Amino acid sequence: MEAPPETLAFTLMLSPDGSQPDGLAVVDVDPASDTYGQIVHQVIMPNTGDEFHHFGWNACSASLSPLSGHAFLERRYLIIPGIRSSRIYIIDVKEPLKAKIHKIIEPEEVFSKTGYSRPHTIHCGPEGIYVSTLGGGGEDGTDGPPGIFIMDCETFEILGRYEMDRGKQDKHYDFWWNLPRDYMISSEWGLPPQFENGVVAEDLLANKYGHSIHFWNLRARQNVQTIDLGENYQMALEIRPAHDPSKDYGFCGVVVDTTNLQGAIFTWWQRDDDTFETKKTITIDPRPEDPENLPPLLKGFGAVPPLVTDIDLSLDDKYLYVACWGLGEMHQYDVTDPMNPKLTGKVELGGIARGTKHPNGKTFAYAPQMVEISRDGKRVYWTNSLYSTWDDQFYPDDEGGQMVMANVGENGGLTLDKDFFVEFPKGYRSHQIRLEGGDCSTDSFCYPSA
Repeated sequence: MEAPPETLAFTLMLSPDGSQPDGLAVVDVDPASDTYGQIVHQVIMPNTGDEFHHFGWNACSASLSPLSGHAFLERRYLIIPGIRSSRIYIIDVKEPLKAKIHKIIEPEEVFSKTGYSRPHTIHCGPEGIYVSTLGGGGEDGTDGPPGIFIMDCETFEILGRYEMDRGKQDKHYDFWWNLPRDYMISSEWGLPPQFENGVVAEDLLANKYGHSIHFWNLRARQNVQTIDLGENYQMALEIRPAHDPSKDYGFCGVVVDTTNLQGAIFTWWQRDDDTFETKKTITIDPRPEDPENLPPLLKGFGAVPPLVTDIDLSLDDKYLYVACWGLGEMHQYDVTDPMNPKLTGKVELGGIARGTKHPNGKTFAYAPQMVEISRDGKRVYWTNSLYSTWDDQFYPDDEGGQMVMANVGENGGLTLDKDFFVEFPKGYRSHQIRLEGGDCSTDSFCYPSA
């Protein structure tokens, strides 16, 4: 948190129709720079049809673990998986304005060494790079459950599957851990046929998407407990444990409650007997809306659901940011007491049937989606695209990729920066953001601070 403020951000660019190769944009986030808020370098890939989604670093604070054997790694490479192609790119960003492709791992290698497909989330861990997947084997990714595989953090060779005993886990999405307490938490979205071509309304109404979170013995690679949040809590997505490893709690965002269209945040914690519990601590209501203003998928409901699609926790564990991609809102909650979050800030931007413009007067397509927080907690960045086919379902008339930033008040609160508004090249949308030197959804810590 005491490090110098970031001056560059790395943001993924995706071609929704696959007509152009996807890319990595290097964005100037230094307000003292003449090119503030502009893309100052791009790395365009040699293939089409990847659909970049999430990505991560080769090394972070987890490398300081005494169990790692990799204490001298540098945060130099970005690992970018294609969620549609199952291809993985390793990008060398040691010189950010000369960032370049270091290595490409073809999908055949991913399939043959892991039996998994659709790589999604990247976390740098003690033994190497952990990669979660959304698909199993076979053409449609349903030949066996998805899971996690490990890559060597120096050679980027795929080592193999993580799981020794997966228990009830049969879907996948996000994961993270508490290193000293030696446990991992994972969540669930759906299998490839449930998301690749958009939301399957019948599956959603039948509560067939993921609604459980799984707790693992990290070293034993064994699922020790599964908690079903309730089948109506569809799509348990982002996992955000407290950064301080002496704390034994964290948060999970749920996209939609099918009984009332609410969005929800659950707090989970570890008990004295090492088992885990969960409790719903935040609910966000839908907004009534004239069906004429709604996309076909929502007309029958006469309301806009919040659609909680991303959450992020500040490095001091004080503020939880919640992206409500349906409403067009970014919420800030004080979670100093993780069992009693308090809403302390809100920004309205974009949104279904609302389309709130940016303070600079420009249109913001879709709504707040992937959120990233600066290390010092003073700036919150976000982009607007969720997933190409879902964008088209919920926002059939929108197009474009944008990235914005809000400043955090001394006592909470959010204010959009009028001067920071990044528009990505025509034909591209934008998804996840990584910040120079690390960010709040990257690093996991080994040692508590006084």
